[in-house]
Amino acid sequence: MTSETEEAIKDDEADVADNFYSDACNEAERLQLQKAGEIEGLDDEIAMLRVKLRSVVSKRKENIPLMLRGIDLLVKAVSARYRLSKKAEEDLSDSLAGVLRGVGGALMPERFDDA
Repeated sequence: MTSETEEAIKDDEADVADNFYSDACNEAERLQLQKAGEIEGLDDEIAMLRVKLRSVVSKRKENIPLMLRGIDLLVKAVSARYRLSKKAEEDLSDSLAGVLRGVGGALMPERFDDA
C-alpha cells in the first residue's frame, strides 16, 4: 500500500471512531456503518422495503398485519424521500392499502369478504 492509501484508511477509521454509534459496534459493523454513512437519501431503504414487502406478500399471504406494517413503513419512507404533506401521505397509504386488499381478495377471498 502507498502511504497515501494508508493515510486515507486511517482517516476513514478515525471518522468511524468519532461516530456516536461506533462504540456499540463490532469491527464488521463499524465497516458497514462507514459505508452507510456515505449514502445520501432513502432510495436504497425504499427499494429494500419494497423487496421485503413483496416477499411477505408472496410467502406469507395470511399475515395481513405484517403486510400493513410494511406498507406503513414504505409510505413513511416515500413521504420522507419526497417530503409529502400529511394529506398526500394518507392518500398514498390508502391507495396502497386498497391495492393490498385487492390482491389479497384475489388470492384469499374468504379472508377479505368482511374487509
